[in-house]
Amino acid sequence: MANTIAPVRDTVAGALAATVTELAENPGAWLPRVRLSPAGRWYERLHHDGDREIWLISWLPGQSTGLHDHGGSRGAFAVALGGLQERDLGAVRDVGPGTVRTFGADYVHEVRNVSAAPAVSVHAYSPPLATMNRYDLADGRLVRLATEDAGQW
Repeated sequence: MANTIAPVRDTVAGALAATVTELAENPGAWLPRVRLSPAGRWYERLHHDGDREIWLISWLPGQSTGLHDHGGSRGAFAVALGGLQERDLGAVRDVGPGTVRTFGADYVHEVRNVSAAPAVSVHAYSPPLATMNRYDLADGRLVRLATEDAGQW
């Protein structure tokens, strides 16, 4: 059974958490697809419909998302292999295999691989991602650096 760190506050978040948990616990469905890229995180969209999308992401040591939001989408991610670290505006936490993180539409965070080994995670969003905002922290305040549209990733 997965260890969900963030509380599941609604049925959408619960459904996303169930989706990423099921996939993370079934490596036969995704392991042959995984690639490792020294140039940056590798990712592949596994599913997309009008309600949600699911992504598979691999992380080499040192790779990171930078601070970002999800453009108003709710989300969940599960670490399937290895370990990641998540930083939001209030905490830094280690996220290991079988752990699920859920978040709401206004959530800003950074996910990174600070370990010495590759990691793999499964992510789900509802509605599907249309935009993502990238941020930096300046004097303890978020500063938006860029907005990316879905066609840019």
